[in-house]
Amino acid sequence: MVKLATARDFRIYGPAGASDKWEYINAGLFLFSAILLIGGSLAQFSSTPLHVKSGLALLLIGLIIISLVNVHDWIAHLAGIDWRVGLAEYDQQLALVEIALPMVNVFGSTLFFVAILFFEMEMNSGYKYKLEKHGLNLLIAGSVLWLVGSIGNICQVYDRANWHIQILQKCVQVPLLMGSFLFMIGSIVNWIAKYNVPEHSSKKSDKNWAWFGLFGSILFFIGGLVNLVKVFKMQRMDRSELERLRGGAHERLAKEREGQVPLLGEHGTGRNPIKKPYKDVLVESSVA
Repeated sequence: MVKLATARDFRIYGPAGASDKWEYINAGLFLFSAILLIGGSLAQFSSTPLHVKSGLALLLIGLIIISLVNVHDWIAHLAGIDWRVGLAEYDQQLALVEIALPMVNVFGSTLFFVAILFFEMEMNSGYKYKLEKHGLNLLIAGSVLWLVGSIGNICQVYDRANWHIQILQKCVQVPLLMGSFLFMIGSIVNWIAKYNVPEHSSKKSDKNWAWFGLFGSILFFIGGLVNLVKVFKMQRMDRSELERLRGGAHERLAKEREGQVPLLGEHGTGRNPIKKPYKDVLVESSVA
């Protein structure tokens, strides 16, 4: 999986009045990145080195956009809870999904980016740096992280979210899971071909990973398209039909925003300040 897909009611994707627009931009950019991955994978079937290099450049741009989208998701959900990461103590799914998964996806995309960059450098240098093996290893590592993110994403459990939204969410998560799995299989097959087939030539474009990457990218595109529909639906429904923080975290966040309980950093220190009415303060001041 290369994108966080949740149905939480706390999401702040941009400034007040523009959050919905920025959420659309987020979903649109992911869809655009999938198109770039499809184009980059198709270019690997060309016999022209220039086309292959151009395809690698498209893959690099797509991976950069995917990383930015996931960072944006991470910021949007943390901003929605006022950056109070301590609430994860009450809602473990907040820690495992909204906080952890975007960073797992970003790290996986970064490894993919470095791997593709190694391939590009090898082609430009005439394969003298011997970076291709390192690139193959990084492809496997990156695809494994994507798969871990996909599995974590699809294991989300919701109690309050509208059934229609939950169906749309699964329609996003399943294609992304399958796409991540195809990328991982393609990376492993490519690694086996490189290390165990003597006649394998590093100077020739290996088509194994390109095929798996193409079908994986198409699945990402399908997931991104459904995600756009999901965002459209979520923005036009009552937030009460979306998933809240659980385990008392939602109530605690509301009270902290009203200033009725100490901050999480003060929790457990024995400090629980009691607010006095304003008139009592004036009386005490006049007596003093």
